[in-house]
Amino acid sequence: MSDRLKALADAGVSIWLDDLSRDRITSGNLAELISNSHVSGVTTNPTIFATALSKGHAYEDQIRELAARDAGLHDTIKVLTTDDVRNACDIFSATHAATNGVDGRVSIEVDPDLAHETEATTAQALDLWKIVDRPNVLIKIPATKAGLPSITAAIAEGVSVNVTLIFSLERYRGVIDAYLSGLEQAAANGHNLSQIHSVASFFVSRVDTEIDKRLDAIGSEEAAALKGKAAIANARLAYALYEDEFSGERFAALEAQGANRQRPLWASTGVKDPAYPDTMYVTDLVVANTVNTMPEKTMQAFADHGELQGDMVSDTETEAQQLMDDLAAVGISYDDVVDVLEREGVEKFEASWHELVDTVQTALDDAKKGRDNPGASADPQVSDDTVA
Repeated sequence: MSDRLKALADAGVSIWLDDLSRDRITSGNLAELISNSHVSGVTTNPTIFATALSKGHAYEDQIRELAARDAGLHDTIKVLTTDDVRNACDIFSATHAATNGVDGRVSIEVDPDLAHETEATTAQALDLWKIVDRPNVLIKIPATKAGLPSITAAIAEGVSVNVTLIFSLERYRGVIDAYLSGLEQAAANGHNLSQIHSVASFFVSRVDTEIDKRLDAIGSEEAAALKGKAAIANARLAYALYEDEFSGERFAALEAQGANRQRPLWASTGVKDPAYPDTMYVTDLVVANTVNTMPEKTMQAFADHGELQGDMVSDTETEAQQLMDDLAAVGISYDDVVDVLEREGVEKFEASWHELVDTVQTALDDAKKGRDNPGASADPQVSDDTVA
C-alpha cells in the first residue's frame, strides 16, 4: 500500500499527517506511519487537539497530576498540547536531520482567539517556540491581517512558522512579503537564515465547498459545469505566485545568505463532496517542493488507489486563470468567497478552541472532585463534535 505514497514522496511532495494525539505517539502508530507510509511531518490545530483530548483516557493521569498541583486551565492546556508536540518532534528528529531541516516538522497553533490581535499572537508564538524547545517545531500563525505582522516578528526572532488559513491570492502575496520581511530582519538580528523554515498553508477543499454552493444557487448549465474546479485552480494560481515571488531579486539576496523558500502547503485536502474522487486534492496538486497535509482517511485512500500523473501544477496558470474568469462571468465574487472563508475559518477554530477549553476544564474539575472525594468518578465528560 505504501508504493503509491512512496511515488508521491519521490515526486517531491512531502506527506504530512493532519492529525496528532497522545495515543498515536505512545502506541507507536506515528513512528509506524513514518516508516511505512512515508509520512514526514504532522500538523495540528485546535480541532485536532479538542478531538484528541475528548476521546479515550490518554490524558487523564497527567490531568490528575496537574489538578493536584492546582494548575490553571490555560496552563494545563499549554502543558498537554506542548508535551504532545515536543514528543512528536522527537519522533521526527531523524527525518528532520535527514532532510536538513526541511521535513520532520510538527506544527502547533497559537490560540485562535488571538487571530485579530497582533502583539498577543506574537507573544504566544515566541512562548510556544521556547516551551516546545525543538528545532523542528513550526508555530502556526493565521494569515489574518493582524497575523501578517506577527509572522514577520516571529521570523525575525528566528522562529520557524507555518502560516495557516490562507484562501486568497492577495493575502498569499502578503504572507510572502511578511516572510521575506521577517528574513531580512532576522539577518539584521544576526540569526542564521538557513535554520529558519516556513510553509504557507493554502486551504483547498473549503474553496470548492463554498463556490459549489453558490454555483448550485445560480442553477444554470454554465454554472454547473464549473463545479469542483475552483479549489484546484486557486491553488495552481497560488503556486504560480510562489514561483514568481521566490524567483525575484529580493529573495535571491536572502538566498545568498542561506535563506530557505517558504514552501506552499496544500491544506484541507480531504474531499467533502462524495461525488468527487477522494484523492483529487492530492493527485491534481502534485508538484515538487510542496507539502500536502492529509487526514489519515485521504492518505489511506491515496495509498490504496491514488493515481500519480506527474506534475499537475507547473505551467497551468493560464488555464487556472480562465477558470476563475469563467466563475466571475456566471456571477461568483472571488473576493466575497475568500472573505467568507477566512472569517468562517477563524470562527471554526475558535469554536474548537472553546470546546477544548471546556473539555479540559471539565476534566480538571472532575480530577479535583476525585481528589477531594476519593469515591467520586474522575472521568471527564467528552464531546465527539469536530470541525471539518
